[in-house]
Amino acid sequence: MHLPKAELHLHIEGTLEPELAFALAERNGVKLPHADTEELRRAYLFDDLQSFLDLYYALMAVLRTEEDFEELADAYLARAAQQGVRHAEIFFDPQAHTARGVPIATVIEGLARALDRGEERHGISTRLIMCFLRDETAESALATLADAKPHLHRIAAVGLDSAEVGHPPSKFREVYEEAAALGLRRVAHAGEEGPPAYIWEALDILGVERVDHGLRSMEDPELVERLVRDRVPLTLCPLSNVRLRTIDILEQHPLREMMAAGLLVTVNSDDPAYFGGYVGDTFHAVHEALGLDQEQLRELARNSFLAAFLDDDEERRARYLAEVDAHVF
Repeated sequence: MHLPKAELHLHIEGTLEPELAFALAERNGVKLPHADTEELRRAYLFDDLQSFLDLYYALMAVLRTEEDFEELADAYLARAAQQGVRHAEIFFDPQAHTARGVPIATVIEGLARALDRGEERHGISTRLIMCFLRDETAESALATLADAKPHLHRIAAVGLDSAEVGHPPSKFREVYEEAAALGLRRVAHAGEEGPPAYIWEALDILGVERVDHGLRSMEDPELVERLVRDRVPLTLCPLSNVRLRTIDILEQHPLREMMAAGLLVTVNSDDPAYFGGYVGDTFHAVHEALGLDQEQLRELARNSFLAAFLDDDEERRARYLAEVDAHVF
């Protein structure tokens, strides 16, 4: 679906398509535990978040050089442009790479090579969000932030991702306080598999400005009231929710109810190479499964730009919103 939109919940490592994975494996002398791309695609069937993460981290072994990260990001931007994306705020997981001996500078500079020319080449403006792995220690997160300090001119925000259950946001209070002191924006995954209490912690302890997922917020009416009152954006990922079994079928997704409740929700692809579609595909899927009409789709697109970290460029935000309003389906 070519409706102009921003993508605010996208893990760049989750855009690693099987074809690129095998090409990088060959270039870097990495042996993958799959015979070919078709066998690898068949492995993209998951029981839950952890079963996905196991494969997700294993495939990262092919990413070694700045050129690899540049190629990964450029491939995403090319696909996103074909699906109407005009602005993308992209997550990356430095700890997953530094643990393999890949320096954080290699990751950031490689991604930046592609993002710096994203607007010229693909018509997409970008921001980079550095995520901490919540199943690693708080000390590791602090060390990662320290290592990233020479590169903060490349980083707009920090985030929190990976295995949620048993790793509450409060575990990362100190690193989020330091990130705030450094002038970084703050987001966090919360309420995907974890309880609504994790969303409260993300808001009140980490001071997040956006909640990534927030799927389970509807279980807590007081939380919904807070999110509506404060206009806190939620970056929903419907196809991901189905693939990771947090929702049985897309027709059961609470997106319509969340919109009706007045929540500022956005639709995103999460890890599109693994979950069956990029963000334009996701818009089309929720349109079909939930019966969203054109004005509801337009509202989701407008929300994506309203929720974007474009406070330093309100003229650009206004231009993108005007594109949404002028779009002909």
